This record gives sequence, structure tokens and C-alpha cells, in this order.
Amino acid sequence: MASVVLVTGGARSGKSMFALQNALERPGPRVFIATAVACDDEMRRRIENHRRERTGQFLTVEAPYLLAEAVTTLPGETTVACIDCLTVWLGNLLFRFEAEPFRIEQEIDAFIAVLETAPCDLVIVTNEVGYGIVPENAMARRFRDDAGALNRRVAQIAQKVYLCVCGIPVNVKE
Repeated sequence: MASVVLVTGGARSGKSMFALQNALERPGPRVFIATAVACDDEMRRRIENHRRERTGQFLTVEAPYLLAEAVTTLPGETTVACIDCLTVWLGNLLFRFEAEPFRIEQEIDAFIAVLETAPCDLVIVTNEVGYGIVPENAMARRFRDDAGALNRRVAQIAQKVYLCVCGIPVNVKE
């Protein structure tokens, strides 16, 4: 059975670097599932820099919306996939399907179902968004609430959960 590792933490906490290292410790071939959308020049530069950092170590698959499908259609020889990140993916869903909340729930449910039968090991990055103040607008509150619920569901399934703080991964569940 494939293993699921969840890596969470705040912005710039070292969670992505830790997740990549975790995936690199496993034999290849490896896939990096990217959820970001290049919505402006700064984001395009970030994405390109990250792509260069992974060159030769990971095949990159872009999955800003259909994450469950991306996992189920990985190349058959894939041994580990690193997904970065769930909260970016959730934000994409909220903006794209804002008028269709059932569609957001469908995509989340489909992803959770895939975790139960993953075709390879998964190392999943997400943001911990619950440490801040209550957001001032409804969309931000919905995002915070949905992210917390998504993180809880994934953490329940994951065999291991790490919280990165100041670049230090803390083992939360093993």
C-alpha cells in the first residue's frame, strides 16, 4: 500500500523543501504535481525558478484544478509524487467554481478518495492557515474554514504528518 505524508506549516516555513527532500529519499521515478497558476509575471518567475530547481529529479505535472485526476493518471512507473500545495489548489477551486460549491466539494471528495488507493507514495504540502485572526470577508473565511477541513481529512488518512516551524520539521503523527 502506498504511503501518504502530509507536510504543513506557515508561509516560508521550509515545508516545500522538506517535502522535496522526503520525496528525493525514495527511489525514482518521481513526479512533482504543481497546483499553482501563473496569474502574473511574479508568479511566472516563481514557477520557473522552482521548475529549474527540480530539473532532472522530478517529472512535473500541472494540476491547478483536477488534482484527483492528476494522481490517478500518473505514469505507471512513478514511485512517489510530491503535491505542492493543497491550499493553492483549494484557492484555485474557490475562484474558478465560486458559483458552483458542489463542484468544489466533488473535487475535494475525489481527491480524498484517491488518497485511499494512491498508485504511489504521496508527499503532500499544505499551509496551516488557522493561526491568524478571523478574516474580515466571507471569501477569506470560507477559504480558512475549507482549508482547515481539507487538512484535517488528509491528516486523518496520512501515515505521517509533519509541521514545519522556522525550517525545522516537527513530527506530529507517525
